Amino acid sequence: MADTKYIFVTGGVSSSLGKGIIAASLAKLLQARGFKTTIQKLDPYINVDPGTLNPYEHGECYVTEDGAETDLDLGHYERFLNVNTSQANNVTTGRIYQSVIEKERRGEFLGKTVQVVPHITNEIKERIQILGKNGDYDIVITEIGGTVGDIESLPYIEAVRQLKWELGDDNALVIHLTLVPYLSAAGELKTKPTQHSVKTLMESGIKADILVCRTEHELSDDIRRKLAIFCNVRQEAVIQSIDAPTIYDVPNMMLKEGLDTVTLKKLSLPDDSTPNLDGWNQFLQRHKNPKAEVHIGLIGKYVELQDSYKSILEAFIHAGAENEVYVNVEYIHSEFINDSTIHNKISHLDGVLVAPGFGERGIEGKIDAVRYARENDLPFLGICLGMQMAVIEFARNVLQLKGANSTEMDAETKHPVIDLMEAQKEVTHKGGTMRLGAWDCELTKDSIIHKVYGEDMIKERHRHRYEYNNKYKEQLENAGMLSTGINPETGLVEIIELKDHPWFVGVQYHPEYKSTVANPHPLFVSFVKAAHEHSVKQKNAKMAQK
Repeated sequence: MADTKYIFVTGGVSSSLGKGIIAASLAKLLQARGFKTTIQKLDPYINVDPGTLNPYEHGECYVTEDGAETDLDLGHYERFLNVNTSQANNVTTGRIYQSVIEKERRGEFLGKTVQVVPHITNEIKERIQILGKNGDYDIVITEIGGTVGDIESLPYIEAVRQLKWELGDDNALVIHLTLVPYLSAAGELKTKPTQHSVKTLMESGIKADILVCRTEHELSDDIRRKLAIFCNVRQEAVIQSIDAPTIYDVPNMMLKEGLDTVTLKKLSLPDDSTPNLDGWNQFLQRHKNPKAEVHIGLIGKYVELQDSYKSILEAFIHAGAENEVYVNVEYIHSEFINDSTIHNKISHLDGVLVAPGFGERGIEGKIDAVRYARENDLPFLGICLGMQMAVIEFARNVLQLKGANSTEMDAETKHPVIDLMEAQKEVTHKGGTMRLGAWDCELTKDSIIHKVYGEDMIKERHRHRYEYNNKYKEQLENAGMLSTGINPETGLVEIIELKDHPWFVGVQYHPEYKSTVANPHPLFVSFVKAAHEHSVKQKNAKMAQK
């Protein structure tokens, strides 16, 4: 294809309708037809990136291979497409304004008054087209965050209006996602919210080409006709998006609705093939028909909002399907774990994952959970802070280093088994200054982790500021906590495991970011397998007692 085609996904009526899942599902269908497709997210908030946002505010911060701290929707894009994203796939208002102000300071506008139109909108259009102009993609799908009518979204909507006009009808289209609510008192679906949302979009100069309607009930032909007439779209372009058992059902639902067919027609692209979803459907078959169940405790301090650990939860789904088991994740708030509660909260589990995080809140509960897993041969996986908690617990309770801690939690600790890297000690700005992105890690042969990956060298994504303190490495290893993964560039320890334990692994990096439907992460696959083996062993032991 000579020219890249652009698809814009906007939303109305309500947030959290699933623009990211619809964008990812359409991208999957187009990719399954042979089109090279990518997705980007434009976020209207003024933060430069989500890196400094509390997980309760915005869910998890997703990290790309090139070290960009991005919106969690990029995780969906990668999990669906099995293609890496980058800094170019996520743009915020903060980054747009930062770039324009820097250009103004350099004198690039030659004394002109800097305004939203054209300077901010030109910057947005430039960012939208970066991925399209590099020649790697046939189709770029751009999701606009927020809802139509939001003050924050107006510059993006205006940029889309301009770009759609500049590119021409065959090269760009707008998909508008809205809500068709069901009023139980009236016993019917209501189209008025969608009509008003489309009207608001048209007031900004944009006509929706395709309507995707989120609904709890089937849309009748009458409702589709009504929406088509009032919203200026063809009836075949009114797409139903009904509630699904799992997000992984949505591509098949959109295929059934003909979303990909309507899209290709409007972009004047060939519609002469059927999407190849064989691998996807095999995954769905395994996911929906597990042969066993395991219970894994996710120990964290943001458990009230599941999006805080979105990539971990999805990685468990992928690993569960690979093992043909259902992973029942139990959320356990680390602040509520102590000597009197730990047995009731953890003893029935088949595995424990101590989650990543920042700050001292809930730390002692995480350390108690690590100790329980270590002493009771319970499969354990510690991620980032979770790995650091494993080191602290071992130092305190095995090496008997009283008060051992991380300098993040206790700057005056006598035994800083976790400490800041020298390069981090002079850092004053918090945004984008951690160890980020993909780093090499050399694995020790004959270790658990080497068997997991089956490779000598791996590359995994990081997002942290504090590190394993190599001054304590010899003591820890002599006592049985092995360092089985080392970054060859810095000599920093990336992976620890216990010598005399069925399955106990802590990793400084975030394996969950690289788990996809097509390639479940081997560390999660191995952890779930160990949990299943533990479950079977426990059941057999109970049977023997009877």
